[in-house]
Amino acid sequence: MKNIDLHTHSRASDGTLSPTELVEYAAQKRLAAIALTDHDTLDGIKEAKAAGERFGIRVISGAEFSAVYENISLHIIGLFLPEDSAEINERLAYLKNARLTRNEKMLKNLAEEGIDITMEELKTAFPDRIISRAHMAQLMQQKGYVGSKNEAFDRYIGDRCRAYVHKESLTPQETIRLIKNAGGVAVWAHPLLCKLSDKNLKKMTGILKGYGLDAIEAYYSSHTPSDTKYVKTIAQQYGLKLSGGSDFHGSIKPGLDLGTGYGKLEVPYEVLERLEMR
Repeated sequence: MKNIDLHTHSRASDGTLSPTELVEYAAQKRLAAIALTDHDTLDGIKEAKAAGERFGIRVISGAEFSAVYENISLHIIGLFLPEDSAEINERLAYLKNARLTRNEKMLKNLAEEGIDITMEELKTAFPDRIISRAHMAQLMQQKGYVGSKNEAFDRYIGDRCRAYVHKESLTPQETIRLIKNAGGVAVWAHPLLCKLSDKNLKKMTGILKGYGLDAIEAYYSSHTPSDTKYVKTIAQQYGLKLSGGSDFHGSIKPGLDLGTGYGKLEVPYEVLERLEMR
């Protein structure tokens, strides 16, 4: 059976492999296809597709967008996105600038906590990256302010912590419209991570379906077989297609591997074929 991975990240956002290294690794893992879905950017797609041609791996262009609905944080993946979409690139540029402003505010907050790390240090340590909280945590650990990246999040930069600054996001409606206008497929990523009750998860699914959602991520690294079955049932109830992927970031997420997640993930190629029938 040919397997795929439709949720991966590279150094173009917060992964640790370059787009080329990611595709080469997919070939080593004998995957038939991957989607590069970096956060709020399409910058790595061209390189990934060129590598795909060399290594015989099909590369789907995508991006993962953060969205907020009534204080609920959602991630929406756009698949089959055109790299030259003026509307998408304009919005991505806006989100990138908002991220830069947020980072500067968080660094100021960290300085008030006695933690001295600068944007110049971050850019030097992580060249050609979109700087994120994960990079801040890594640098904090390297400089001895914390013993681990988890400690950095738990004490300083995690949600509602002292140095945390809210991330500016689109609404789910805006995000899905943006993806659909560009001819892409909109997927609700890792819905169970939202920690919603069964009633509220189904309510949210109905709302997103009303906005034009195409699919839901039923196959995911942290899912148990019963989790996957549950999300499949919701997909069927709301007329959504299935998607799936590991959410691979490289060494920044130890133990989580490309294609197989924590060891038991399998996303069959037929999932991609059904998503293409749009």
